[in-house]
Amino acid sequence: MKNILIVDDDIHILHLLNIHLSEAGFNVSQAKDGTEAIGILNRQACDLAVVDVMMPFMDGYALTKEIREKYDIPVILLTAKSQIEDKELGFKSGTDDYLVKPFEPKELIFRIQALLRRYDKQVEGSLVHFRNTTINKNNYEVHIGERTILLPLKEFELLYFLASHPMQVFSRDHLIEQIWGIDFEGDERTVDVHIKRLRQRFSKLTDDFQIKTVRGVGYLLEAKQG
Repeated sequence: MKNILIVDDDIHILHLLNIHLSEAGFNVSQAKDGTEAIGILNRQACDLAVVDVMMPFMDGYALTKEIREKYDIPVILLTAKSQIEDKELGFKSGTDDYLVKPFEPKELIFRIQALLRRYDKQVEGSLVHFRNTTINKNNYEVHIGERTILLPLKEFELLYFLASHPMQVFSRDHLIEQIWGIDFEGDERTVDVHIKRLRQRFSKLTDDFQIKTVRGVGYLLEAKQG
């Protein structure tokens, strides 16, 4: 069950949204201002935040920026203002959607459901699974069983790219362009060094995948499924 955080200094709005969201099958956490909302986010996982713009201590724009910096969840801003300048501020602060008061609770629920579907697809698309191995682009971690491995950035990006295209052969030039960029001033040996390090790290940890050399061409990742 998804947990929705509602942040509004109007207790009547909190009460109304709590009723409708609970009836729609969501768990609901409530905060009366931005400071209280951050406290809730620090203590528990939330899947989406609904944030009012006009609040004491920390307004909705500032809270949205704070959420964007620390938590990877979608945000819907609520406001009584409909001017384009206010919408611009909202989207610049990082909101995913914008709803002007007064609104129908059903419309908010539709928007929440749409954002959660979109976000879930993005998260799912950022994970690569091979048997007991998960390569997670969201937090740049590799999980093998109960063990978590943190890699240097370029090693992770190289592994994730190869793992996202199993059994596909890539030349060293192609890998340099994908991982280091077309302006990279190094040479093909950079790829070889990173491949060697990845092999050394994982050869004794798992046989879920292997990075193989295709002579005269480049590298591919061979993975075991199931």
